[in-house]
Amino acid sequence: MKNSKYKIVVLSDLKKNAITTLKSSVSLAHMIDADLELFHVKKHVDIIKRDNQLSAMRSINEEFISTKNKIKALVDPVSEAYDISIKSNFSFGNIKDEIKTYIKDNKPDVIVLGQRDAAPLKLMGDSITHFLLKEFNGVVMISSSNNALIPNEKMTLGVLNGSDKTFNTALSKDIITHIETPLKSFKVINSQHEKTKGASDFKEDTLEFVFEKNDNTIPTLSSYLSKSNINLLCVDRDENSANGSKSPSVLPLKETVNKLNVSLLVSGAL
Repeated sequence: MKNSKYKIVVLSDLKKNAITTLKSSVSLAHMIDADLELFHVKKHVDIIKRDNQLSAMRSINEEFISTKNKIKALVDPVSEAYDISIKSNFSFGNIKDEIKTYIKDNKPDVIVLGQRDAAPLKLMGDSITHFLLKEFNGVVMISSSNNALIPNEKMTLGVLNGSDKTFNTALSKDIITHIETPLKSFKVINSQHEKTKGASDFKEDTLEFVFEKNDNTIPTLSSYLSKSNINLLCVDRDENSANGSKSPSVLPLKETVNKLNVSLLVSGAL
């Protein structure tokens, strides 16, 4: 049994959608009674643009103060508005190395990061999202600016190709108590490999939508997610892992993250 609170870490680039991502993280923290911390990394190459050592040190000191003030300006109003303590930390260096070290030292239960507005098809690739899903075994929330989570308000939860095991964790059961019913299940099938079941995998209070896998699946699914006002879509990482049995009826995780402009909650790896 878990005696301590969960720990949520928000990886922030401090750019325009940072406040939306932070508010979504506050919402999740309230649901699961979690401690919340924001972490930011800036590359050295973006700081040191002067040749001599003295100038370089001056640049680092200036950037340290500037970054500290930016984080304070982001975090303090949200912390005050929603009566929640939000810690913050930042570092300079190689982004992936700094994140990897931070995860090892702090052992978060959930990591939250924002979804890029620009170039969504390049979101995975060699990106931070892809890096996290490989390096971090815990839950990852990818926050979208569209229909974002709002602190202290119930949300509409969806499940993509889910099964009962999606909610077999204490964290998931805590989230369930804060959702608007009915739960909405979105299932993508390939009729050549799978027959549509007459009933949902979930026993009650579930509204199920079934989509045939084809070239229009993603646009159609995105439209239904929008019409259903889904704030958070749960995706089971295990169904898409290289170690599991990858069904042709399941959308690949990469495609899901890249093309669905909705906040995603990707389950932890086994």
